[in-house]
Amino acid sequence: MSGGPATTVRPPLALTLGEPAGVGPEIIARAWDSLRGQHDMTFAVIGDAQLLGAHAPVEVIASPESAAKVFETRIPVIDHPLPVKVRPGVPDAANAGAVADWIEQAVNLALAGDVSGLVTAPVAKAPLYAAGFRFPGHTEFIAELTADSPYKGTRGPVMMLTARDLRACLVTIHVSLDEVPELVTAARIRRTATVVHECLKRDFGIARPRLAMAALNPHAGESGALGLQEVEILKPAAEALRAEGIHITDPLPADTLFHDEARRGYDAAICMYHDQALIPVKTLDFWGGVNATLGLPIIRTSPDHGTGFDIAGKGVARPDSLIAAIRLAAQMADARRTAS
Repeated sequence: MSGGPATTVRPPLALTLGEPAGVGPEIIARAWDSLRGQHDMTFAVIGDAQLLGAHAPVEVIASPESAAKVFETRIPVIDHPLPVKVRPGVPDAANAGAVADWIEQAVNLALAGDVSGLVTAPVAKAPLYAAGFRFPGHTEFIAELTADSPYKGTRGPVMMLTARDLRACLVTIHVSLDEVPELVTAARIRRTATVVHECLKRDFGIARPRLAMAALNPHAGESGALGLQEVEILKPAAEALRAEGIHITDPLPADTLFHDEARRGYDAAICMYHDQALIPVKTLDFWGGVNATLGLPIIRTSPDHGTGFDIAGKGVARPDSLIAAIRLAAQMADARRTAS
C-alpha cells in the first residue's frame, strides 16, 4: 500500500498528543521506541512535554527541523503545556483548549510545509464540547482549518479506513442506520468516489485506480426486490462515474466484497455506511487499522481507536494502530511528493 520513493529528504511528521488523560501519551512513547532507529519515520510531537516525559525521554525543540537530530535517543516535542494537571482516565474540559490548539498548530505546520503530514492521537469529544468546541470531531475541524488553502486537488474530506490490503471509504459516516438510505444520494456517491480516485493516484501512487462499489441492500437489492436504491441511485451513479473516466463497478453485494480473492480485484471499496466498512477492516486487523482523511491539502492519518480511558496509565495500551498510522502517513507523503 505504499507509494514510490521521495526524491528529496522528507520533513518529519507532526504527531498531536491527543486527549491527555487517554492512552495518547503512552502509545506515542511506545511507537517512538519501535520506530526511533528508522529515520524515514521521524516525527515531532505537538503537546505537553512534561506529560509525555513521564513515558519516555523527551527533548523540547523550537521547530520540526530539529526533530531528526534527536529522534533516535529522545522524542522531539514542540512544547505547549497544559493548564491543568492530568489524571489518567479522567478527562478535564479545562485542558480541551490546549488539545484543540495542538491540532491547529500541527495543521499550520503542515500547510507551511514544515512537516510532511499529520498524525493525530485520539481525542475525547465530550470535554471538547464542554469547552465550546463546535465541530463534530477531528476530521471536520481539520477540514475547516485547511479550507482557505489554495488546494488544487479534489476536495474532501472523505474517511478511508485501511487494514492490510483493504482500503474502505465511506459515503456516510456517523449517522444512524435509519438515516442512511436518505443520505446515500448519487451526488454523495460521485463526490466520494471522485475524491478517492484522485487520492489513490496522488497519495498512493496508483496510476489507474480500481474502485468497487458496495451495495446498500442485501444481494445488491435483487433487481429491486430487496430495495430500489441500487437500481435508482447506485448503478446510475456508477455509470456516470465511468463516463468521467473513473474505473468503478456497479453495486456489488457487500457480503462477498471483502474476502481475500475479492480484495485482489480492486484498490478501494466505496462503502455506503459505517459498519459496512469498519467490520471488515477490524476483522482483518483489529489492532492495526488506520483512519486516513482524503481530499485535503495536507496528509492526515489517525489510529482507528479511541482514547482508552479505561486502560489509560496502566501501561497496557498497544501502539500497533498508531505505528501503522505513522507508516501510512509517511508513505502517502512520499507518494504525494513524487507526484508533484
